[in-house]
Amino acid sequence: MTESTTVTVYTREECHLCEDAIEAVRQVADAVPHEVEVDLVDVDSNPSLREAYGERVPYGLVDGRPAFKFRVDPDALRVRLLEAD
Repeated sequence: MTESTTVTVYTREECHLCEDAIEAVRQVADAVPHEVEVDLVDVDSNPSLREAYGERVPYGLVDGRPAFKFRVDPDALRVRLLEAD
């Protein structure tokens, strides 16, 4: 069993889709039977991240692997998190 799973969400301030994605990630994370760390990364805090992601936020990774872009499918995320268990 994994000690914990990390969901990284690339985001920016004043991004309604980002807020929705973060809320969905947190709800799913709370519903799985193992620890899930949610790491939020503001792309505007780093010029290289801002260049790499531009307007492609929210963008999410599960343990470093792409998981979603723009919107979170809670069922698909739950499956990914359970597979990481």
